[in-house]
Amino acid sequence: MKPIIYTRGQALPAILEQRIAILDGAMGTMIQRFKLTEANYRGERFKDHPKDLKNNGELLSLTRPDVIRDIHEGYLAAGTDIIETNTFGATRIAQDDYELGHLAREMNLESAKLARAACDKFSTPDKPRFVAGALGPTPKTASISPDVNDPAARNVDFEQLRSAYYEQVEALVEGGSDLLLVETIFDTLNAKAALFAVDEYFEKSGERLPLIISGTVTDASGRILSGQTVTAFWYSVRHAQPLAIGLNCALGAALMRPYIQELAKVAPDTFISCYPNAGLPNPMSDTGFDETPDVTARLLREFAAEGLVNIVGGCCGTTPEHIAAIRQAVEPLPIRSLQKSFFYKEAA
Repeated sequence: MKPIIYTRGQALPAILEQRIAILDGAMGTMIQRFKLTEANYRGERFKDHPKDLKNNGELLSLTRPDVIRDIHEGYLAAGTDIIETNTFGATRIAQDDYELGHLAREMNLESAKLARAACDKFSTPDKPRFVAGALGPTPKTASISPDVNDPAARNVDFEQLRSAYYEQVEALVEGGSDLLLVETIFDTLNAKAALFAVDEYFEKSGERLPLIISGTVTDASGRILSGQTVTAFWYSVRHAQPLAIGLNCALGAALMRPYIQELAKVAPDTFISCYPNAGLPNPMSDTGFDETPDVTARLLREFAAEGLVNIVGGCCGTTPEHIAAIRQAVEPLPIRSLQKSFFYKEAA
């Protein structure tokens, strides 16, 4: 396999060869803490928009950048190495639900700039911080029919997904991302469209960023929603030569262990990421989930001690307090070594 020459994020592979890296936590549930109103989401620019905009978190990068900046800086202060851009739902496809699809490029560009500024503020020579341009799954699926009476029906196709993801990738890189993160994958065909767009952008632009791919196991079946096991999922996306492959979200850390074990076994030559949500829904807790920072940190420490993970963080319901606890728990532990020689090289 030929070495991959990165044009950005060149220091990240070497860091992963030395220690476990920390990813940030939730964006959506952190936004909820601000108790923003419809008017807050709209701002002056969208005060007359015909559709409701509350809970369109990606729009806040345009109307309330102070909120997004505050969340980024909270995670960076907690010790994260990598923060995600506020772009999980910033594809044209997802934003069309709000009649804002035409602003997808601007949302991604401004979100990346916000994350870049926050990272630059906290970076030091001894602890560089990295911006991960986040590509979410979209609210549509290319593999599953939305109509139980018509198995052949689809509400999106591969080309629509590819085009939307290409627009997103282009803006995320222009805004200052160091790496790309295709995350919360519930449909491998959607992910393949994203990976195709990423590779297309790399080829056209001459850029080459580290790539992390993260699927989500939706229930105890051990499969992603479109039906693949964790092993099958890995073999479907390994051609993209990601820096790391992992799982995130749907299951809390307690239920994710066997699937991370499986992934670590079938991908011995690739770094492993894991950022679970904060457990099961619990309306009585501050975050709406039942795993406290101490519980999540203890579980991820067990993963790290078992040699399963190289990158850890949090998903829905996790907070800067979770991330600080995770960092403290895994910091003293040895790294998960790759079984084959690491083939990613820094740019000359």
